[in-house]
Amino acid sequence: MEKGKLTDRVALVLGAGSVGEGWGNGKAAAVCYARQGAFVVAVDLNDGAAAETRDIILAEGGRAESCQADVTCSDHIRDLVADLVERHGRLDILHNNVGMARMGSVTELSETQWDQAMDVNLKSAFLACKHVLPVMQQQRRGVVTNISSLAAIRYTGYPYPVYYAAKGGLNQLTVGLALEYAASGIRVNAIMPGYIDTPLIYKDISGQYASKEEMVAARNARCPMGRMGTAWDIAHAAAFLASDDAQYITGVCLPVDGGVHMSTA
Repeated sequence: MEKGKLTDRVALVLGAGSVGEGWGNGKAAAVCYARQGAFVVAVDLNDGAAAETRDIILAEGGRAESCQADVTCSDHIRDLVADLVERHGRLDILHNNVGMARMGSVTELSETQWDQAMDVNLKSAFLACKHVLPVMQQQRRGVVTNISSLAAIRYTGYPYPVYYAAKGGLNQLTVGLALEYAASGIRVNAIMPGYIDTPLIYKDISGQYASKEEMVAARNARCPMGRMGTAWDIAHAAAFLASDDAQYITGVCLPVDGGVHMSTA
């Protein structure tokens, strides 16, 4: 592989597997980091999905390993990070991609469902940062990229208030950490995907429509560019933010949405 902008860096990608066939945001990001020269540690609750991402990277001549972990469990993340640093000596990039779109209004959701969605979408990033940031502080260098959502800043047409709340919280966690750790050489940013065509929407969102075809058509129509984005649009943005090309960018919540955040539709 050609020498890339992330050569010799170690990237920890949480949520690196895909929930179905095709390219999810985390899977594409992991492969994109590897194509830029990073050693990728692909982590997912589904061990097989993480291994699939790892195998794609290895088949392309990249460097990667995979493991299974529950990122809502502090002990899992603590042990994962400690083992990674012991074996690789450093941790340069933390990519928090884990998320779920839990449907249901506040009158419909149980407390357990609310708590689970908050844990997956927000607590997971808190726990990852809790255990990774001390490592980056010692290094005096590091990049954290949180995958948020356009739902953090506007209504997207779906009845998932817990998702709005969690992603809004993730944005503000990003901003707060960026300012707190800027002097330590650590940059923290978020990416806010808009309507992206990934396997997750067929799992979590298609039930809001009469058919998958209707869902795709409706989501395409909501985008000023006339089409949904892909996981690679998110991955390329993440690779840029992790690189030295973005060395003076921190605390940014970046929409990658084809202009939806500016639209009145």
